Amino acid sequence: MPEPVNVWEYEQLAAERLEPGVHGYFAGGAGDERTLRENVAAFSQWRLRPRVLVDVSEVTAATTVLGAELSLPVLVAPVAFQRLVDPDGEVAMARAAAAAGTVMCLSAIASSRPSELAAECPAAPRWFQLYCFRDRGVTRALIDEAVESGFDAIALTVDAPRAGRRERDLRTGFEIPGELGAPAVAAAIGAERSVSIQEVFSLVDASLGWDDFGELAGSCSLPVVLKGVHTGEDARLAVQHGAAGIVVSNHGGRQLDGVPAALEMLPEVVAAVEGRCEVLMDGGIRRGTDVVTALALGARAVLAGRAPLWGLAVGGEAGALRVLQILRSEVELALTLLGCPSPCAVRVEHVRGGPRLDP
Repeated sequence: MPEPVNVWEYEQLAAERLEPGVHGYFAGGAGDERTLRENVAAFSQWRLRPRVLVDVSEVTAATTVLGAELSLPVLVAPVAFQRLVDPDGEVAMARAAAAAGTVMCLSAIASSRPSELAAECPAAPRWFQLYCFRDRGVTRALIDEAVESGFDAIALTVDAPRAGRRERDLRTGFEIPGELGAPAVAAAIGAERSVSIQEVFSLVDASLGWDDFGELAGSCSLPVVLKGVHTGEDARLAVQHGAAGIVVSNHGGRQLDGVPAALEMLPEVVAAVEGRCEVLMDGGIRRGTDVVTALALGARAVLAGRAPLWGLAVGGEAGALRVLQILRSEVELALTLLGCPSPCAVRVEHVRGGPRLDP
């Protein structure tokens, strides 16, 4: 078969190749999947406004996030249990991200531990996504492993005190195979067996408050990014309590159905932060023009989870790398035609429209 030429084609091939239960686990969202669909559809509500007679003889997609140099403004978002789609799972994804010149964020409920990823991919830039557990010793053990394994930042997810109701899994009866489990959490709690995703969420601290976050951010030797912010009010609180960055995210539409698309929430959060920390977003990224639209609305960069995962499902490490290369190429082309030599040159004046598109 011809090689896919865009993310949509990788997504279609992955749907054909994966067992329905596995595909539904990664592709599905919560409830009626309104938010899942709107994450993608929101980008079509904005129009790009190119400027002409700008010197674009040399264009780069390179940028920095938390001071780290990246070859494109796209990080790989945390996605659990990647060995469901490829035998090398998160290790292959980390290699692909490193080859593409960007950061991979490892999920706390990944099928690989932080120490394993560091051993297999020592040069790969990486963040660790974390849930806060009622037993702070477990939380601290996970942070310590990430620090000792050379991770560069912690991304604390705060929009999942309970797992959302994902009805595709209920229809297919899909469950994570017992042999996968969540090895990082198992090690942190001292379990000598695999720990299921249900057990992980039973340990999450649903009483977590802003003072708890401030204490965690203040005591951590790595920058702590708050992932799962929906509102300007919470963005201001995040900055006040020591967030090094914010990820505007609705968990890929997998938690509370009916919340706005991530892109729709982005301008409110950017305005509330007032430049005091970097703002990123995830949800619905399929094209380089999506990335540039998010930059115009104030994002420093975006995270993409499903897009590189479909590449991994179709072609392993090489497939994941190819998806990231496609996105970088599309970003470079969009910047060139928009009249922006680099991501830093993109401004809000380069877009128009929004939830109610101007006529």
